[in-house]
Amino acid sequence: MVQEFDKVGVVGLGAMGAGIAEVFARAGFNVIGVEIDQAAVDRGRSHMDKSLSRAVSKGKLTEEERSGIDARLTFTTSREDLADADFVVEAVPERMDVKKDVFADLDRICPPGTILATNTSSLSVTEIAALTGRPEKVVGLHFFNPAPVMKLVEVITTVSTGEETVDVVTEVAKRIGKTPVAVGDRAGFVANALLVPYINDAVRLYERGIATRAEIDAAAQKAADLPMGPLALADLVGLDVCLAVMDVLWEENRDPRFTASPLLRRMVAAGQLGRKTGLGFHEGRSEEPEPRAESRYAEMIRDEETLDLGEILIAPQIDDALRMIGDGYASAKDVDTAMRFGCGYPKGPTELLADRGAESVVTTLMAMGEYSLTTIAVPAPLLMDQLPDAEEGQGHGGGCACHG
Repeated sequence: MVQEFDKVGVVGLGAMGAGIAEVFARAGFNVIGVEIDQAAVDRGRSHMDKSLSRAVSKGKLTEEERSGIDARLTFTTSREDLADADFVVEAVPERMDVKKDVFADLDRICPPGTILATNTSSLSVTEIAALTGRPEKVVGLHFFNPAPVMKLVEVITTVSTGEETVDVVTEVAKRIGKTPVAVGDRAGFVANALLVPYINDAVRLYERGIATRAEIDAAAQKAADLPMGPLALADLVGLDVCLAVMDVLWEENRDPRFTASPLLRRMVAAGQLGRKTGLGFHEGRSEEPEPRAESRYAEMIRDEETLDLGEILIAPQIDDALRMIGDGYASAKDVDTAMRFGCGYPKGPTELLADRGAESVVTTLMAMGEYSLTTIAVPAPLLMDQLPDAEEGQGHGGGCACHG
């Protein structure tokens, strides 16, 4: 079925949508990019021109290949031009009302066999699919920024998605050179549900005067060999995006673990969104003094042998991952793949757990609880099962049985 695909539509040509259109065109598909007006079309085309020019200058594309890609790209301001599309990806702003409008239109315009995919990073795919007369043909196809570079795509299914649709979308993802991870329709999916609470935890540590921005980022980088610390990553992702994901996680789970940091909410209200506005945790900021001397938490981090700043950031994420796996929402392999290919982690959460051993992670979480540094009351059952004294057959002391 994948070989029969020819025409792909992409609705929304912002930085993400333009990247998605480029990815499909590079893979040999004829692509129609749709935007709301000509000015938006021109901006989208400019995004692609710059990206393709960079690829040519770096020797990743030849001029001939670039010409072929350009020939497969068509731009329009009319959704009606998608009337013969085989596959359409929506990449409009992350607002349910906007996405509902797009899908109602696509359902009317496109043939019954056309698969409709949303690039939402956190909204309910089920709610979007229910607006159409073809819920079995609707999926989430969550790309990561920048789309031409990042290898991960999350394929999100609903209770209505047909098995054939999932198979086709998974094969399409592979054909465009991506690594697909199949997940159900749950807030944040895999990558954002693990990454954004970790960023939020870092914001809380900074807000409470436990450590400086530089200390927090350096500690996380050292603990997991990460290319970027959580506060620098928040600036890159966008503080508004982080807040939106936290709010979606809270709405679905109603768990204190997913309460957005007050500082994060205040910064977004002030328009301090990170790189996109030039002001964030690091963006536009000068160096800062050491944490407040009166902070008992700062003193504790420096003197308490059972706590390490980097582990304080990594342990809750490992616990979140183990809950996700234990719930049957995603496999250990898919969780690790999502974090490595979607978030740039050298090792996924279960691999980080294997390095540390369950006892070390549980000890950190328990110590954090004593100092009110986490809302996790009891570590994940799957994590507890792997303690050395766990009941025989339930775990492997000091290791990770997640892949069993």
